[in-house]
Amino acid sequence: MALLYRLPLLLLLTGLASASMIVPASVALWAEAYHDARSFFYSGLVGLIFCALTGLAVANRTHNRNAIRQLIALLGSFMILPVVLAVPFYEAIQTTSFLNAYLDMVSSLTTTGLPLFSAERLSMAEHLWRAQVAWMGGLLMWVAAAAILAPLNLGGFEVTSLGEPGQDVVAGAARRDTANPATRLARSAAVLVPAYGLLTLALWVLLLVAGDTPFVALTHAMSVMSTSGISPVGGPAGSDSGIAGEAIMAVFLLFALSRVTFSQDTSTAQKAGLFYDPEFRLGLAIVLIVPTLLVLRHFVAALDVGDQNNIVAAARAFWGAAFTVLSFLTTHGYSSVDWADARAWSGLATPGLILMGLALIGGGVATTAGGVKLMRVFALSMNGIREVDRLVHPSSVGRAGLVSRRTRREGAFIAWVFFMIFSITLAATTAALAGFGVPFEQALVLAVASLTNCGPLVEVVQAGRLVLIELGPGPKIVAAIAMIMGRLEMLALVVILTPDLWRD
Repeated sequence: MALLYRLPLLLLLTGLASASMIVPASVALWAEAYHDARSFFYSGLVGLIFCALTGLAVANRTHNRNAIRQLIALLGSFMILPVVLAVPFYEAIQTTSFLNAYLDMVSSLTTTGLPLFSAERLSMAEHLWRAQVAWMGGLLMWVAAAAILAPLNLGGFEVTSLGEPGQDVVAGAARRDTANPATRLARSAAVLVPAYGLLTLALWVLLLVAGDTPFVALTHAMSVMSTSGISPVGGPAGSDSGIAGEAIMAVFLLFALSRVTFSQDTSTAQKAGLFYDPEFRLGLAIVLIVPTLLVLRHFVAALDVGDQNNIVAAARAFWGAAFTVLSFLTTHGYSSVDWADARAWSGLATPGLILMGLALIGGGVATTAGGVKLMRVFALSMNGIREVDRLVHPSSVGRAGLVSRRTRREGAFIAWVFFMIFSITLAATTAALAGFGVPFEQALVLAVASLTNCGPLVEVVQAGRLVLIELGPGPKIVAAIAMIMGRLEMLALVVILTPDLWRD
């Protein structure tokens, strides 16, 4: 254990990824898919041998003692680790290029879930591997948020923190063990890994009770907890659990609205309790208001549907809109079975624009969700409300409290800076994809899906007009870079590129 404590973070993650290949190998062996079993088993065995030899060679060196270096290791994990993960996937499929396998593993590890391969093309072990990699990627973000991003005031923590982004405020603590990045990483993993695993197990059991098959229930449970949107049957439409399964998944998707649902290390509420958390309240407001407007629009502008007096149809349309809004707000990407009815009731010709806007808003800070994040949107909205109040009452005094003042001023400023960086990155990604010959509309949708880590957005908005696997190497590389930037967030990349870091 002491030896593992001293190993580099990237090497530890590579060893864990190699060891996890035993799971799909066992499933393939049970399904008598011997080629898949050999692909995953041999790849995992070689990976473990490589990590063991490398670990022995570097064990006497000091690692994981600098928070910025851990951040760089996290960036390297999203870039290098998919190469290791893609080896068994590429060997198992046999009929695709390694670039496609690498892109799919980047998509899975960043919990994006781009629909690269059709469901019928992959075997049971390959479907499980995609969902498992996404599940591990979500767990990595849970742990990294508490152990790496929070001490550096990144990933949304900078909105309410008193320190500047990129500064390790814990490093000056009185106790050296709490300031040690390796200790923080170990303690965060010890607390969050069991919680993440038990929540996934509970969701799996509930989906089994609702009527799903064990394999579909497992993949959907891992997909929901990681908000990856990966499914071997196309989501709820292909499962047997129906509305009951959607209701169960909706409850667990609430964990992506706010970290306060499973941890108190980011709570900014003046009072204790989940419903006092601004992120959770804003997320619930969006989930309730948007479906209500979509359903009410039917009675105002879409009366020609003919069933405006059908209460049951109205309820199903509202639920279809509510579940889909929650799913895309958390960048999960499952569409409800009743989403088609919700679109018919709303009468909107382009409902995909609403889903793109929801994905851009994103979920909670330090969760598996992507996007701009609800805390930043809350800070910008509070700043806007305060500025409007000052137009009416120039001499008014804002709410007291350090957090309130920080959110309205410095927090809103840094949130606006992040939003501008995100917008520029989105424009650059769209231009890069268009430069490789992708039509502008499809390039915009792919750029939004990649940067917000909401891959199913491509399939829902484009409805088959954009086939990712048919794109050239250029757009695939751009999409992979965009997914990594969206997962780690651009502000963290700006901190990594700071010249002062490299002079140290």
